[in-house]
Amino acid sequence: MADKPARVDKHAHGETIVKRGSRKHHDEGHGGAWKVAFADFCLALLCLFLVLWLMAAREQDKLQEVRREPGGSVVNEGQGRMTESLGGPRGSMIDSLPMPRFGDATAGARAPKGAASEPTVGTLKTRYESPTDLQALAQVLEKLSVDAGLSANLQAVITAYGLRVMLHDTDKQGMFERGSAVPTERFTRLLRKMGPLFAQMQNQMLIVGHTDSSQYADRSFLGYSNWTLSSNRAMAARIQLMAGGMPSSGFLQVVGMADRAPLDASDTTSGINRRIEMLILTSGQANTISAMFGQPGVTQPLVEGADSAMPDHAALQALRTQIIQAKGSVATAN
Repeated sequence: MADKPARVDKHAHGETIVKRGSRKHHDEGHGGAWKVAFADFCLALLCLFLVLWLMAAREQDKLQEVRREPGGSVVNEGQGRMTESLGGPRGSMIDSLPMPRFGDATAGARAPKGAASEPTVGTLKTRYESPTDLQALAQVLEKLSVDAGLSANLQAVITAYGLRVMLHDTDKQGMFERGSAVPTERFTRLLRKMGPLFAQMQNQMLIVGHTDSSQYADRSFLGYSNWTLSSNRAMAARIQLMAGGMPSSGFLQVVGMADRAPLDASDTTSGINRRIEMLILTSGQANTISAMFGQPGVTQPLVEGADSAMPDHAALQALRTQIIQAKGSVATAN
């Protein structure tokens, strides 16, 4: 800003005095601008944090749907890719598996009065001991698999130990996301439909997870392996059954067997080897398994100092033949 013009004053003595105005810097226009800009920045940052928080909350509820591939593809399972089922070393704090709830919104919905009800375990016996009882239960489970669109994925075989229910992959439909323990939408719906049925029975069950022979890229003993995958899948199946209403007391054992027990030994990468087995035990077999890991009951001495029981090889061979025949019929149907 220019200086003020000079002013000339004349004193009475005749002296002339020249006065110049002082220069003033008028910066009032810049004094508060930075405060406004800083407030705008803080407001934008707060909005960003709010949006991220809302996205994280929505992601936690919808994580399975977001990560699920259309059609439940299981191609190249285990080829160096792995989705962790729980927050762990990789830093994820969001659980991939849902927490157990009592009942399911779809499975627990009551049918309107007068509507025809589907067959349930409530119309059958609550304890299944004879082959006839187990066959009736198998028919109900097969009906549920048809309703869930997984009829080709379920096999139910009556054994000397109880009802062996196998839920395996096919070329068109898998039970879990590729290389992970996150169940597909159809498999989740089927297990939750089974939950109320199993909640009414007094039999206990074993849940066994199986994988194919495909290996992860990291094959060190610290790496994620098929042992971990099969165990996590068995636990995921247990969680979904409990979410459908099955009590924890109905489970006797939940284990993973990796790729050590293939159904199709000629092709160890076949989809039928990737499966979840639920063995619904008879009372006698449940007591035998409990005694195997707990206090033993009546034993048969095999040699001095050792007690053991020999398996029935004829029954095991008949079971294997029955499974192979069932697999052939499923392949023909597809």
